[in-house]
Amino acid sequence: MELVVGRVAKSHGVRGELVVEVRTDEPELRFAPGSVLRGRLPRAEATQEYVVESAREHSGRLLLRLAGVEDRTASDALRGTLFVVDSAELPPSEDPDEFYDHELEGLTATLADGTVVGTVNEVLHSAAGELLSIKASEAFPPAGREILVPFVMAIVPTVSLAEGRIVLDPPEGLLDAE
Repeated sequence: MELVVGRVAKSHGVRGELVVEVRTDEPELRFAPGSVLRGRLPRAEATQEYVVESAREHSGRLLLRLAGVEDRTASDALRGTLFVVDSAELPPSEDPDEFYDHELEGLTATLADGTVVGTVNEVLHSAAGELLSIKASEAFPPAGREILVPFVMAIVPTVSLAEGRIVLDPPEGLLDAE
């Protein structure tokens, strides 16, 4: 399974630098000079390899220079490119309370009494923290609606990859339909 570690937002300047939206906890490793990135243009299936020449932070954003991308025209052509890694290449987490997004997606979300709330559809990363997007089950009508749950220990006290489920302890009103 391919996991996105970054996305080209736009070009920066006239010398081919790219503004990259970082989607990894280890940007200093993934985007280090000399590292090879696999990138896929929007709606494309094939990936292409790029070698990182330089990476720097500028105004809270990552600016990246890739080998062969020498001017604004070349960098504009990469707008929207997704940098991906294969999930099989990732080392297992050493912390039992840390999870990769793809490990959580597809888990069944239940309450402590076993009531099925739904299925984790995706993990959203926001400035306020991580949110689990859960597709509601029949027990929480309307079925199929999106329920956003903050991914914090107080609300998600149990994550069991072995059992394929997470247990929720939501505050009153969190799971209610609006």
